[in-house]
Amino acid sequence: MDRDQEKFRFLSFLGIFKEAFNITTSHKKIFTQITLSLILPLSFIYVSQNEISGFVFGQNEIISPSTNFTDDTQMESQTYANPPNIFSSETTSFWLFKLAFFISSILLSLVSTSAVVFTVACIYSAKETTYKKVMKVVPKVLKGLLITFFWIFIISFAVIMGVSLIIFLVVFLVVITSGVPSTPGVPVMILLLVFGGIILLGILYMSLVWQLANIVSVLEDVHGIQAMKKSKNLIKGNSGLCAAVLVVLNLCFLGIDLGFKASVVGGDSVWGKILHACLWAMLMSILSLLGLVIQTIIYFVCKSYHGETIGKSSLAHRLEVFHKDYDQLDSQEEVSMV
Repeated sequence: MDRDQEKFRFLSFLGIFKEAFNITTSHKKIFTQITLSLILPLSFIYVSQNEISGFVFGQNEIISPSTNFTDDTQMESQTYANPPNIFSSETTSFWLFKLAFFISSILLSLVSTSAVVFTVACIYSAKETTYKKVMKVVPKVLKGLLITFFWIFIISFAVIMGVSLIIFLVVFLVVITSGVPSTPGVPVMILLLVFGGIILLGILYMSLVWQLANIVSVLEDVHGIQAMKKSKNLIKGNSGLCAAVLVVLNLCFLGIDLGFKASVVGGDSVWGKILHACLWAMLMSILSLLGLVIQTIIYFVCKSYHGETIGKSSLAHRLEVFHKDYDQLDSQEEVSMV
């Protein structure tokens, strides 16, 4: 890398955001191409899937949303008269539609991650790259990222099942020992708050590890469990900074999501909904791009903190593995992150 690596060690919370902004604005062309071709379609999938599924399959609901019921008895009789058929062609089509959206969003997310991370690495290597080169590299990078995603998915499922079981056991024990009170007592509330706080901290930490593991899978020759172990080690000493950045990004995404639901889902005009959906999708695309750039910068910050050496030749060699036409950088110009 040509840039002074000492700055990574001392990058502050605001410094990380500023660095990400400077990188994206100084390389507008390639990041705009990546955003329009990969990230924007992903954002449209996210913001439109519920609206599209409701439009396509809304007429197949067991109970029409426009149906007026004078009392609960009439609604109950209507429900039992037309029980849902989970094996009907409409239901099957609905879930196939949802599955197609899910697979498309996962693939676009992984491809976007690969493209942005590789581009940022090229920038820090002082090596000019083009959109065409990046897209040629992505399929080679994607394999390792898919392996990491697979393990993240498996571990996430196991963690969710484990936490659900623990919550069930805690509630069950509370009910057995103290009965079912009309209002929960103070000890129960304190227990639930403490337990909920522990769960939130655990989710935050796992999110940090998993996101950094994706960057590791692209820039290093480790994938899956090994990438997560490497990510866990890199985060040590910078977990507070990483967590603060992640929380701010997620709050921004939450704001966009709430704005979308307020102006699109709750809107009346069809054209107004379309216009607002496009605007929110653009905002989400910009934030997603900045988020990926920030995650890559955090990777270099963590590497610098642990004194790991990343020089021109080592990073160029890694990029050369994916792109045979990538020019070799000067092997003598080694920059030590110490």
